[in-house]
Amino acid sequence: MAQIGSFALLLALGLSAYSFGAGLLSLFGRDAASARLGETARRAGIATFIVVALASFILVSAAFADDFSIAYIYHHSNRELPAAYKFAVLWSGQEGSLLFWSLLLAGYGFVLRLRYKTDQRLFAYASVIIAAVQVFFLLILNFAAHPFAIERGVLPPDGTGLNPLLQYPEMVIHPPMLYLGYVGFTIPFAFALGALIMHYPGEKWIHITRRWTMVTWCFLTVGIFLGAHWAYAVLGWGGYWGWDPVENASLMPWLTGTAFLHSVIMQEKRGMLKVWNMVLIFATFLLSMLGTFLTRSGVISSVHAFAQSSIGTWFIVFIALTTAVCVFFLVKNLSYLKSEHKLESLVSRESSFLFNNLLLLVVCFTVLWGTFFPILSEWVQGHKVTVGPPFFNRVAVPVALLLMLLTAVGPLLAWRKTSLESLKRNFLYPAIGSVAVGLMMILFGVRPWEDPSYFYAVMAAVLSALVIFTVISEFVRGGRVIAGKSGQNIFAAMLLLCRRNTRRYGGYIVHFGVALVIIGLLGQPFNKEVEKEMAFGDKINIGPYTLVCQSYTQDDNPNYANEWAIINVYRGGKLITTMYPERRFYKASGQPQTIPRIYPSFRQDLFLVSDVYLVYEGKNDTTGRPIIKAHLNPLVPWIWIGLIIMVFGTVVALVPNYVPVVVTVSAPVRETAHAGAGD
Repeated sequence: MAQIGSFALLLALGLSAYSFGAGLLSLFGRDAASARLGETARRAGIATFIVVALASFILVSAAFADDFSIAYIYHHSNRELPAAYKFAVLWSGQEGSLLFWSLLLAGYGFVLRLRYKTDQRLFAYASVIIAAVQVFFLLILNFAAHPFAIERGVLPPDGTGLNPLLQYPEMVIHPPMLYLGYVGFTIPFAFALGALIMHYPGEKWIHITRRWTMVTWCFLTVGIFLGAHWAYAVLGWGGYWGWDPVENASLMPWLTGTAFLHSVIMQEKRGMLKVWNMVLIFATFLLSMLGTFLTRSGVISSVHAFAQSSIGTWFIVFIALTTAVCVFFLVKNLSYLKSEHKLESLVSRESSFLFNNLLLLVVCFTVLWGTFFPILSEWVQGHKVTVGPPFFNRVAVPVALLLMLLTAVGPLLAWRKTSLESLKRNFLYPAIGSVAVGLMMILFGVRPWEDPSYFYAVMAAVLSALVIFTVISEFVRGGRVIAGKSGQNIFAAMLLLCRRNTRRYGGYIVHFGVALVIIGLLGQPFNKEVEKEMAFGDKINIGPYTLVCQSYTQDDNPNYANEWAIINVYRGGKLITTMYPERRFYKASGQPQTIPRIYPSFRQDLFLVSDVYLVYEGKNDTTGRPIIKAHLNPLVPWIWIGLIIMVFGTVVALVPNYVPVVVTVSAPVRETAHAGAGD
């Protein structure tokens, strides 16, 4: 199997190299021979996907067959590993994840090359650029990180097993979502660079790539949130985001990709920010490559990163070459990217998009600087100086609040210029509602003047409410107009409104989801934590809950041994649930793993929902009693609910607009008197 997989990767490299070389040559001519050469390049790109898929299938099959003669399988699987995780072996290690990346890129290229008739020349340019990126990854797979390398020596009877941190259901879908986002940004990048090189007229390349970009952005969003939920549900520290370097690596292209999705609307509507949009999509692709470099080079330490390796140099060279190509063509073609209009007023939708972009880039630069500061400090001073969450929060939190303000105000602004009177009229009721939310928080005991974190929490609540009320008002205002003309009820009218402009109102739904995420985040200053050794019948009081240790026990199965506590959760003297915080010891790897248990209190607090979060810390060696750490995390479930709404809004925005079918009914032809007389 290893020999077939190795040959498949070598063949894929040859095919992708031909797709790049032949495709590039075909672009220089417009005769029939060049067209035929381009067609062979397109077919070679399609064949690349088939061959890379074969290599991936062989690696997964080797995991299911427990073929430990392959070093990668030996180090990332074992006989008793559950089937779902054997499938996830494909992306659980350095070499396999690079193969998976190459598979996804080949898959994206496969779809693109099948749709080449949309605009054959632009698609040919994009195909060549994708093939160049594919060559890079296949070079690494063949010469630097070979997934089919043979384990030397005596064939081991069992593998060392999958990292216990990865043996969680979410890890079967989190990496694919994240990689679909990372890899997917290659497509709009390829179209943008191709359009720049060929001086593609107008904004048609944006229309072609809009859905590609939105789908990719959605995948990356889901991947980031699933990663946050994995950290929350597996790592056992009670949080979901710690500004870890690998978390930051995924956030940076998301920030620039979000900025691109907003600013590209200005190019479509007003012919503005053409250079800016090129820079944004180039930066998004390069940051995706940079994130891949961070997780695989060993330059940073992270629970998410792979082991140190030599492939970091490959990525540095590729990023440098790609940057040079982008800068060259950008400078060479600046005259082609002249804006057709200028900003006419600061109180306009154009200005809101522009400020939105600037704030997103401020956060991106802060994250980039903070992530690389330890590396830079080591180069300059000889030792690493790390920066923690306070550094990132100092910039990210105020900027996030300003972004929420722009998210609320933006829909109320008109293109070119908005009258202050119109703004006041549309802004009045959402503003009153949001201020009322802030006053309610103060009345319920939150004192923003006592602690900066409380101040930010109140501001986040006010601005999130402002976004929610603004979105609702936009739907209601448009729905009333349609209801008045059609006689439909307001809900049917709002549905029709959304169907007539899915991109706009789908975007509003995404903004609604973002506001819910911010509401989930603002509960952090109010978190509570208690740790206690618990005998039978011992209690922990945390917030309105009482936790009672019912018993503790242990078990054994082929993959791991485990021990856990049985904790009854009471509120107001009433038993509401039983929780089982657990600690496992995986036999193949010899590593322990904590399994927290989480109970979201939807039934007790629908809007002020909190998570009861229990961690089995281990046993006291002297007494044999379990040590339980309990967290009470207010509002966290709204983060995951917000994600669902964001995904739903993206799906709505991808649906084509509803266009009413107009049926022309011809008038009946009257018979003439003469004809009737003749009858």
